[in-house]
Amino acid sequence: MDSRALQLTLIGVDFTSAPRRLKPIIAAQGHLNGKVVELQRLEAMADWPAFEALLARPGPWLGAFDFPFGLPREAVVDLAWPTSWPALVRHCVRLGKPGFRAALDAYRETRAIGQRYAHRATDSPARSHSPLKLVNPPVGLMFLEGAPRLLAAGVSLPGMHAADPRRMAVEAYPGLIARSITPESYKSDDKRKQNAARRDTRARIVGALCDGRTANRLRLVLSEAHRTTLIDDASADHLDATLALLQAAACALAGAPHFGLPANLDPLEGWIAGA
Repeated sequence: MDSRALQLTLIGVDFTSAPRRLKPIIAAQGHLNGKVVELQRLEAMADWPAFEALLARPGPWLGAFDFPFGLPREAVVDLAWPTSWPALVRHCVRLGKPGFRAALDAYRETRAIGQRYAHRATDSPARSHSPLKLVNPPVGLMFLEGAPRLLAAGVSLPGMHAADPRRMAVEAYPGLIARSITPESYKSDDKRKQNAARRDTRARIVGALCDGRTANRLRLVLSEAHRTTLIDDASADHLDATLALLQAAACALAGAPHFGLPANLDPLEGWIAGA
């Protein structure tokens, strides 16, 4: 095992495009020891300054963030937007949320029914939503809020953007690990759906993580207090952050320069870790 992986602080982030006290961004922080991932800290960030402070923390760290880093090249070309990642991100910032939303709404109407949403190459193997989707879930808005902050913070994105080599970010999708354990629903933000069955499913997922019953055999170690938090949080934001932490650990194990991502990934689209 590369000794550099042991020195990295690992971070998993469950993201929201509108952080607030009742729905904060959640970060799970830990370290890797062999194939054991120790969850050391869970923290909530209820506003953008708190999230930006996380990105600014000195390295070495590797974070896995649950939002799309890029947009489908097909859509970018069709819209005549910049085809380099930094320029694309800055262009979307200049559009602002109303302009970004209007552009994607209009673009969707130009496409055939059933094919309204262009996808990235990674979306098919990951079974993830198109980053052009603005509702249920609003992953397009998550890109609009997340990607510019990665760029502004000077964080490196392997295969996409070279900046500070001691602060690295990969795209996470916690559902990848969760689905490998069980197809059952484990979360809901709708209080009417926050039932015992979903809590039992979260408990099974946590148990599988602690037993190392995942594709890469990484094993999670955590305190009883953290175990209770992961199981009792009906929205599963803390569990999703921890699943992202496991994805960060897998990337750290794979090591530089690609951190387990395809060597030929499209730098405009990005790639979901583990897809």
